[in-house]
Amino acid sequence: MTYQEALAYISRQGRFGMKLGTERISAILEQLGNPERGIRGALIAGTNGKGSTGACLSSMWRADGHDVGFMPKPHLISYTERIEVNGTPISEDEFVETLEHLRPAFEAVAVRMGQATEFEMLTAMAVAYLAPKVDRLVCEVGLGGRLDATNALDPGVAVITNVDLDHQKYLGDTIEQIAHEKAAIIKPGDHVVTGCRGVALAIVEEHARRADATLWRLGSEIEVESASLGWGGHTIAVSGPGFAHEGLHLPLIGEYQPANAALAVAAAHALDDIGDQAVRDGLGSTRWPGRLQVVASRPRVVLDGGHNPEAMTQAGRSLRAMIGAQRLVTLFAMLSERDPVRLLAALRMMKPDAAVFTEPASAAGHAVAAETLAALYGPGAHHVSPAAAALALAREEAGPDGNVLVCGSLYLVGEILALVTAPTIT
Repeated sequence: MTYQEALAYISRQGRFGMKLGTERISAILEQLGNPERGIRGALIAGTNGKGSTGACLSSMWRADGHDVGFMPKPHLISYTERIEVNGTPISEDEFVETLEHLRPAFEAVAVRMGQATEFEMLTAMAVAYLAPKVDRLVCEVGLGGRLDATNALDPGVAVITNVDLDHQKYLGDTIEQIAHEKAAIIKPGDHVVTGCRGVALAIVEEHARRADATLWRLGSEIEVESASLGWGGHTIAVSGPGFAHEGLHLPLIGEYQPANAALAVAAAHALDDIGDQAVRDGLGSTRWPGRLQVVASRPRVVLDGGHNPEAMTQAGRSLRAMIGAQRLVTLFAMLSERDPVRLLAALRMMKPDAAVFTEPASAAGHAVAAETLAALYGPGAHHVSPAAAALALAREEAGPDGNVLVCGSLYLVGEILALVTAPTIT
């Protein structure tokens, strides 16, 4: 089996296929001898900030001398990004070997319970590959929590970053419903770390109480202060029960990143007596591509994968704080499962000088047509496909002293990231 054949095997139900529930993944893991048991770490749910929080936590645990497995979602360019050991993705050859090793288990469970989805297979592959290699695991929840395949894991720490309206088709139409879905990752005896507020926090508190879990809340048990360094990130101070760190450098850009880092610091302390130097070195070396990531200059090209209204609003506000009145052109695409009215309203709040709409090839058949988005947006809109041509137009519209923000879809961000790192783009 080649790597491309392996991708075809796991994707044969379609990249966007979904069957919510943990019954089949639990059966697969049992077929494999439950390799997930005994792995300590953190399961991270939330509407926004999961990946950044996970990247910070993984980096700190590595700096503390642990072998760390990281399961981020989704990938930007390659499926191998979803399975990392100490910051290095699984190789394509190892990806194939892992799948071939697990195929009998997938097929045995399929006879009884139906074919596993792509996400279930990737989750099982990650656990099977990482379990013998790591002593800490950081796993980002895919969708919601209660019915997500990753909820078959219980690494000891449950992080819930925040709750906002997103994936309503699957999670519910209210903050309360979505919060219940995400808080369902809390297992008996867990240590819970959360940045939730308002009614969502009350629901997390309720789930933690029922599970007899220890709860640390941002703004209560956990405190964070920060000062912006512009394109250099932030200087932050984080404190909580039994720990305090000052003068930490966080290189991630965005006004929301200090809160994510604070949750990661708290999660590290919840499981380990992590030292100040490990926290300092780990945060200082954190990298998380596709989140207000600068990938080119003249014009400056910035990538941000936030794909719900709150994430886009935060990214736009942070970017405007750094570029001021400089010219801004947005390059935008979105999946059809999302509400274009709400996302385009968030896009308009950035006050771009022009907006270019396109469709990512990797989401073919699942993206809103570029022409439709341009018509909904109105004056100042252009629509171009493919993404490479759209990027060229956006750069031209921005001019050498302007800025291009690629946003709205992680699929688009991944395609543009691949383009701007290729030698044909300067």
